[in-house]
Amino acid sequence: MKKILLILFMLNTFFSFSQEKQGEDVKVGLVLSGGGAKGLAHIGALKVIEESGVRIDYIGGTSMGAIIGALYASGYSANALDSIFRQTNFSTLIQDDIPRSAKTFYEKKESDKYALVLPFDGFKIGFPSGLSKGQNVYNLLSKLTSHVSHISNFEELPIPFFCVATNVENGQEVILDRGYLPRAVTASGALPSLFSPVVIDGKVLIDGGVVNNYPVSEVRAKGMDIIIGVDVQDSLKNRDNLRSAFDVLVQINNYRTIKDMIEKRKKTDVYIHPNIKDFSVVSFDDGKNIVASGVAAAELNREALENIAMRQKKIEREKVIFKANDTIFIKDVKIEGNEKYTRSYVLGKLKFRTPDKITYKDFGEGINNLSATGNFQDINYRFIEDENNQNTLLLQLRESPSSMMLRFAAHYDDLFRTAALVNVTRKRLLTNNDIASLDLIAGDNLRYNFEYYIDKGFYWSVGFNSKYHFFETEVPLSFIGADIDAEFTLPINSLTINYSDFTNQLYFETLFRRTFMLGLGGEHKYLRYLSETIGTDENNLPRTIFESTNYYSAFGFLKYDTYDNSFFPKSGAYFSGDFHWYLLANGRNKNFEPFSLAKAKLGYAHTFFETISVNITTEGGFKWGGAETTSLDFALGGYGFKEMNNIIPFMGYDPISLRGNTYLKSSLTFDYEIFRRNHINISANIANVGNDLFETGKWIDRINYSGYSLGYGLETVLGPMEIKYSYSPERDQSEWYVALGYRF
Repeated sequence: MKKILLILFMLNTFFSFSQEKQGEDVKVGLVLSGGGAKGLAHIGALKVIEESGVRIDYIGGTSMGAIIGALYASGYSANALDSIFRQTNFSTLIQDDIPRSAKTFYEKKESDKYALVLPFDGFKIGFPSGLSKGQNVYNLLSKLTSHVSHISNFEELPIPFFCVATNVENGQEVILDRGYLPRAVTASGALPSLFSPVVIDGKVLIDGGVVNNYPVSEVRAKGMDIIIGVDVQDSLKNRDNLRSAFDVLVQINNYRTIKDMIEKRKKTDVYIHPNIKDFSVVSFDDGKNIVASGVAAAELNREALENIAMRQKKIEREKVIFKANDTIFIKDVKIEGNEKYTRSYVLGKLKFRTPDKITYKDFGEGINNLSATGNFQDINYRFIEDENNQNTLLLQLRESPSSMMLRFAAHYDDLFRTAALVNVTRKRLLTNNDIASLDLIAGDNLRYNFEYYIDKGFYWSVGFNSKYHFFETEVPLSFIGADIDAEFTLPINSLTINYSDFTNQLYFETLFRRTFMLGLGGEHKYLRYLSETIGTDENNLPRTIFESTNYYSAFGFLKYDTYDNSFFPKSGAYFSGDFHWYLLANGRNKNFEPFSLAKAKLGYAHTFFETISVNITTEGGFKWGGAETTSLDFALGGYGFKEMNNIIPFMGYDPISLRGNTYLKSSLTFDYEIFRRNHINISANIANVGNDLFETGKWIDRINYSGYSLGYGLETVLGPMEIKYSYSPERDQSEWYVALGYRF
């Protein structure tokens, strides 16, 4: 009888304990600290937490912890996050490196020209508030969280979430638990000096790590019973590892955070501290190893994690449905905050009209293009979906107060020689959508370029351009042969000429089929070249003037350009067509008759094996009528200079050494990027140049000119640095070309 009573007592105790266990359901909060690239360790820790069966009931994060935490809270698994970040180019993401193919033609031209840009408002040089506006980060987060874009209260996410930011005006902590998720997360990660501050509800916010890099008390206050914390914060560095101003800035902030962690660690039930001492806040290239460090640190706590999971009820969360982001239908666009820039201007930069169905890639490129103008400090957007799966785009803009810039560049080539450029640019000079730009170029040759442009977006934009170019170079006698009388003979093979061009253009252009630029206009050109090597003129000066005439023409053009890089293209296509109809002339050319010049260039680039690319180009031009005028004929030769008039590069020959009213040219370049931004390339170009090649049929009889080259190129902040060795079989001679910096 006693045995039976003992068994009954034990059974009763067991069932009571089991019922107590089943009735228990502890709530678990997750704290994710900031730490830049080291925050990728959060992904590794989350993998082990998932495997242990722990249900996360609340997430609080700062900076990189906010980014990882927000994505996890919106429904992504740890493995999905690992896959996403392995495919992310962090260099492009952080630097706001806007793809060239996403820019308008005007922005492409500007970005291929200037090496340094500084604010110049009030004629005082300033400095940007950050190296990046964080637009690419915002774009990526908006795409990844599009399935929860309708949620404004972060408590309603699949896992409730908040992140921490810092009010830069008063140094106070700001808890962001509602609003637009990508915007909040971007603010939490706006690291000073690297990213520009973010404005939310009138507050200027920066990285939350400045005030609270490990929000453990705030997560506990959400009613959490147990706190799991992943700490990836920096430790203090010695003098040998403090190698930059950025390192010093991070070190100063670490004084406080390390001290705070003494108490915060005591408030953490499961403390996961990955070994990330060998990594820095920008070690994104070591992402795989950083994730592995998170796995290793969490494995040390697996038993504790599994015990927590046993104390939780198994709750099946609602399955998250991720939207396919291939295309999106935008039925309307609502724009807020555009005071100076018109709606047509903004839509023109976005490069789509409504209603329109576009790819998410095209939409992202449009946002990037709007950002590339530099006219907006913030570009916030979200999609509001209706019952028909059609979206209204809400675009919230904060215009940049800066309207004046000072820009610099430097260049060297074998035609214009050394050149230093100083540019002053003024936006909103006469109207809200205009820009005025003046280049002053000094060096071996003085030049200038003035541009005034009124950007009307999809409508016809209008521009005025005035420029003066001058150079001195040696040319073969054949170059000026058509400009002198037949009986005038010279006992020399070459001579030095001074060549000057003064051009004014008024033109109109518009975007055609979203990708083509179509334009037309009128032009005045004063062309003059002479030699001080031979003869005397009517004023008894030691020179012979071969050309000094004003020409007046109408012109049209069509452009297409999706090259990813104008100097070392790896992908994309290019087309440029130009037609000039010369109607009038005044000056030395007394026998002028109207004539036309047409030229076109087609290029295509493609990459093989990631580091080897090929670029193929074909171009040509011809003249129709006006046999008496030869000064605007095509002239080929040289490399590395900015094309002007009809002076066209051709490797294997000296600048402007081949001349005729018709030309055909093809080139093939193989480029091997041996290291990042370091290029070795092999090129070949062939051409036929002469007079009336199409009429005589000589354009296909044989190849008259060819050249081959081996070169090295380096991409730098000052532009491409190139050196090429070329050889021409027809001349049986070689040439060295050096081209340094952006071309202007």
